Amino acid sequence: MPRITKRTVDALKPNERERVVWDDELKGFGVRVHPSGRKVFIVKTRHRGRAIKMTIGPCTAVSATNARVRAAEIITDARAGKNPAGRRSGAPTMRDLGKRFLKEYVPDHCKASTAEEYRRSIELFIDPRIGKLRVPDIQRSDIAALHHNMRDTPYQANRTLGVLSKMMNLAELWELRPDGSNPCRHVKRFKEEKRERFLSDEEYQRLGAALKEIEAEHSETASAIAAIRLLMLTGCRLSEIQKLRWEHVDLDAGELRLSDSKTGAKVVHLGDPAIAVLRGIRKQVDNPWVIAGRKPESHLTDLQHPWRRIRERAGLDDVRIHDLRHSFASGGLLVGEGLPMIGKLLGHTQVQTTARYAHLANDPVKSAANRIASRIAEVAG
Repeated sequence: MPRITKRTVDALKPNERERVVWDDELKGFGVRVHPSGRKVFIVKTRHRGRAIKMTIGPCTAVSATNARVRAAEIITDARAGKNPAGRRSGAPTMRDLGKRFLKEYVPDHCKASTAEEYRRSIELFIDPRIGKLRVPDIQRSDIAALHHNMRDTPYQANRTLGVLSKMMNLAELWELRPDGSNPCRHVKRFKEEKRERFLSDEEYQRLGAALKEIEAEHSETASAIAAIRLLMLTGCRLSEIQKLRWEHVDLDAGELRLSDSKTGAKVVHLGDPAIAVLRGIRKQVDNPWVIAGRKPESHLTDLQHPWRRIRERAGLDDVRIHDLRHSFASGGLLVGEGLPMIGKLLGHTQVQTTARYAHLANDPVKSAANRIASRIAEVAG
């Protein structure tokens, strides 16, 4: 075929069998066309008497111009007796990109909680699946397959896709991939169904009884028990309680003055029961954290495992820690507080966030309608 350019590559059509189309100007430079339609730049040459064939990269990620330059460099190296694989091995892997992303981008642009989420996605989901692949070689099919394989956890799958997209945008900025080649584009996110679970009075009673039993048995740390009680009584997020420092606590004013939360600095107003829990926590010498960890001068880092044991004792196996926050909000509506007040207590910055609880405000109205209809039905027979 004539000189390989973007136009000629775009015009190539797949056949039933894989084929290679070679460039007429640069001998050994070609495009492999798969039956699926996938097109990959390749180079074929000889090194110390042995024929070698190397993949340069997919046509969706590497421009024809850059591929030609790479092919020429590989052919030149091979003719000079150098190992052409050396140039190929210089391309960073996705594992390398993840490390650079966490080191050079995340610290300056993300909150600590977000940084931890990104690190978790990279270490648990990205590196094990595509960590060994070279950054220029990553295709949309690789991203789509990773995302699809996480379909049983759609929320985590979508968050991981978001992390990958940020990484790939930076790969373009760092000139590791051509501009506009982000392979995460057009990978459709899974539908996420908001799960809202609210504890009933009877369930609260079971949870309270379980906490008292566990406290008497000393089967969980005092810190874990106090943390669960504060989560129940304040509506705070898990990280806000786990990382609460004594300098943020003002018991005389009945406030927690958080310098940093998901929505920025905020004040959490405390009810008397929450204040009582805080007064009952023994301060540790030289430890600034309210929910102290096992190690000196540390906070409790794992509340999920204690919570699973506590909820199992209470018979609440489907209740997540975050559901305690939802239940705090629903409790406010049941005692007559309006949505604006609930939003203020929870630290919502947008009314739309609090609006998810709007249907709970109708419960008293539904109850009245049920009582009236039931009486009429009883009278009417």
